[in-house]
Amino acid sequence: MPAINHLLAGGLALCLAATAADATNGYMSHAYGTASKGMAGAGTALPQDTLSAFSNPAGLTRLGRRYDVELELFSPRRQYKANDDFAPPPVPSVPPGREKSDNDYFLIPGFGINLPIDDKSTIAFALAGQGGMNTEYDTATFANFAAPPGSPQNPDGEFTATEPTGVDLAQMALAVTYARELGPFAGLGITRQSVGITPIVAIQRFKARGLQPFKALSVSPDNVTNNGYDYSWGGGVRVGWLGSLMHEQLNLGISWQSRLRMSDFEDYEGLFAEGGNFDIPAIFNVGLAFLVTPQLTLVADYKRIFFDDIDSLSNTNDITFGQIVSDPDKRLGGDKGLGFGWQDINVYSIGLQYQASEKLTLRAGYSDADEPWKDVNTLFNVLAPATVEKHASLGATYKLGKQSRINFAYTHAFRNTIEGTSTLTGPQTGYVRMRQNMLQIGYSRDFGL
Repeated sequence: MPAINHLLAGGLALCLAATAADATNGYMSHAYGTASKGMAGAGTALPQDTLSAFSNPAGLTRLGRRYDVELELFSPRRQYKANDDFAPPPVPSVPPGREKSDNDYFLIPGFGINLPIDDKSTIAFALAGQGGMNTEYDTATFANFAAPPGSPQNPDGEFTATEPTGVDLAQMALAVTYARELGPFAGLGITRQSVGITPIVAIQRFKARGLQPFKALSVSPDNVTNNGYDYSWGGGVRVGWLGSLMHEQLNLGISWQSRLRMSDFEDYEGLFAEGGNFDIPAIFNVGLAFLVTPQLTLVADYKRIFFDDIDSLSNTNDITFGQIVSDPDKRLGGDKGLGFGWQDINVYSIGLQYQASEKLTLRAGYSDADEPWKDVNTLFNVLAPATVEKHASLGATYKLGKQSRINFAYTHAFRNTIEGTSTLTGPQTGYVRMRQNMLQIGYSRDFGL
């Protein structure tokens, strides 16, 4: 068992190192599995690969003995602009101008295997990125947030930002699923149904740099910035149900993932609220899959991500420096410490799947999500510019033989700009902006005993 634990930890850490990126629904992944990504995240009621354990584990009873391997090239383009609203710029403010983040390409792996126990039940293992955010600017974004070095407020210059600003958050999760077929429920017209439960083990890593001015506003100044990577472990559970009606012409799927309770980032306990707490939010999703013709399937999903429950994300930054100084709980790292002002978001996805031939399956999809914050929190979100709302996807599967398939998906997240202010900066006006491209390729294979 110790060897297995070390292998698991090493595998998670290796995948984590490749997953530092900005995902598309807030900072959460918009889909799991190449087939779902080809339909813009829809698929709660249409299981097609083992990565679907992260969206609805109940569907794994319908997949058979197989494994899936996928790799995504993820390209987010992030920038912000701070307007020149004051002359000269006051303390605090963001230096006027437009800045783009470096690091435009990331590789995100995924893997899953499904192992039926008998004709009614199965176990499965899946590894995938839960989400992340990454920014790396060429300038010290918050350079004007500190008094000049040598002044009474900054005598030794420890609050002066002397290097470029950036953060790097990555999250990976291992899902272990048990799913079982249940009998039909004739009273509701359900001819087939299954349930699934998935304990989830998650790991995340984080580092920040260039945030020295915020040490003056923290309950733990030495644990705000420039402490390298820190790691956090935790977990939770996802449960799901999948039912078929109308002689299996219509599928209905429902799934819920609990809040993943994570250990604190101790090296950044002076940055995140509640002493470094950064749990992964709960998610609820429901979906339909309707067989329009023997070749054409229509899918639709609704998802809600509960960012508001995570204080490090949802606590507002629409407060003044005076309020922070006078109330220790509102200082960085405090129970009500400064956050990003994020709120719960709703995500709507619709997709089509067309069986073009015996070997070729085509997919397309579109999704729309809420903005995660209101404009008064904008300029602080240069660290996490998760602005994208609308996504369009294309996908395909091609059979290489009786047992193997190659899968493809491309998603474009359209550029979206959130304009606003920040009470901390005067208020100074500006915007944050992002667009994304995602190209994923996967390989699936059925196998016997």
